[in-house]
Amino acid sequence: MDTNFNPEKQHTLTQSIQISGTGLHTGVLVDMILKPANPGFGIQFQRTDLPNKPVIKADCDLVTDTSRGTTLQVGDAKVSTVEHILAALVGMGVDNVLIEVNGPEIPIMDGSSAPFIELIEKSGVQEQDAAKIWYSLDENIYHYDDGKRVEMVALPAMDYQITTLIDFNSPVLGTQHAGLKSIKDFKSEIAPCRTFCFLHELEMLLENDLIKGGDINNAIVVVDKPITDAEMSRLAKIFKKDEIAVKSEGYLNNLELRFPNEPARHKLLDVVGDLALIGYPIKARIIANRPGHSSNVEFAKKIKQYIKKNKHVKGVPTYDPTIPPVYTLEQIEKTLPHRHPFLLVDKIIELTDTYIVGIKNVTFNEWFFPGHFPGNPVMPGVLQIEALAQTGGILCINSMPEGKYDTYFLKIDNCKFKQMVRPGDTMVLKLEFMGPIRRGICEMRGTVYVGGKVATEADLVAQVVRRADN
Repeated sequence: MDTNFNPEKQHTLTQSIQISGTGLHTGVLVDMILKPANPGFGIQFQRTDLPNKPVIKADCDLVTDTSRGTTLQVGDAKVSTVEHILAALVGMGVDNVLIEVNGPEIPIMDGSSAPFIELIEKSGVQEQDAAKIWYSLDENIYHYDDGKRVEMVALPAMDYQITTLIDFNSPVLGTQHAGLKSIKDFKSEIAPCRTFCFLHELEMLLENDLIKGGDINNAIVVVDKPITDAEMSRLAKIFKKDEIAVKSEGYLNNLELRFPNEPARHKLLDVVGDLALIGYPIKARIIANRPGHSSNVEFAKKIKQYIKKNKHVKGVPTYDPTIPPVYTLEQIEKTLPHRHPFLLVDKIIELTDTYIVGIKNVTFNEWFFPGHFPGNPVMPGVLQIEALAQTGGILCINSMPEGKYDTYFLKIDNCKFKQMVRPGDTMVLKLEFMGPIRRGICEMRGTVYVGGKVATEADLVAQVVRRADN
């Protein structure tokens, strides 16, 4: 990431770019094209070789296999070994991209994310005119798998940090750990680290014809048992080398280690890639002890569920009555044509060029309570929408040139009432522009919060009209 990279904005690629390679497990030569995508698109794969060219979103709920890498599937369409390209995209801060592949598996390249990082750098990363919403945690999220002795935890943090620990009871690997203090370090510290496997796993995969990628010099092979001369010569043929040997550190000499703890760093790379399947950018400190693809995906599902459950808390405005308002009631009356009893916003506490926050204190002596559910006072939903509309009117008018304006409702969409508003409640009214004002037409997202929870939400469209008496 360059020094001017703004993590608060969404990013895509500057241009489409292609790479070709063989899938490690399927042996199929695949062309992969990364294409720019609009804000909010996320990361999606498209199988261009299949009828109707099905699209598969990078989503933990679509994972169907984690036995040898992470596989996503919708219907009969699947794409496997997605973790290394996903990790590269996260590491480079790319939020929105369409990945076209004409085969069932992402190319393995050298077994790391480095070739994909180079590809993304060649294309260039482009900032988009859309905010990137980061999700924080208010509590620890745990995942345990006693059978695999896996422990994972996500802790609340100001940044995205990851620590991995691996321990395979192997005298060669020993206990290794790796850390990523900032995603900015991913390219240099984590991306070049290649996948690894144990010799007994490699032999099982070869015997069952589960590695068809031809050249397997993209994996670190850990020798966890004595090898006979006959086996050595058989491995030399497979690796297409004159001779194969075991180094003093206990690795085959098919490649040189890039870091002493390269296996632990690659496990961290896999965690970055698999947790991209949460579908939401998070700020958390992840500690993963003995992680693997299946555990990573289960952990991603837990974090995704937590975010979906607590999503409404994101961006909840805080109301401190001791702070002077931005607009008092008198200033509101100078902006809006509404008056008592139909003025439904008491003060404005925040106002920027993109959003506004207003307050409406609901009391028992409101004019509508005697006739609306007598004995069970509930504020009519239509008046909650009116309160939002009046608050949004101030946002729209504030964005116009000098002069006096009125706002008129054109449309209400996606309106939902989630909890009742009763006497004694304080309604916090938040309106956000969904795009720039065009020809006086304003599109806004409106939310009513009561007690920090969403009571009502709707998309509002209004027209700003200059007053005739200007």
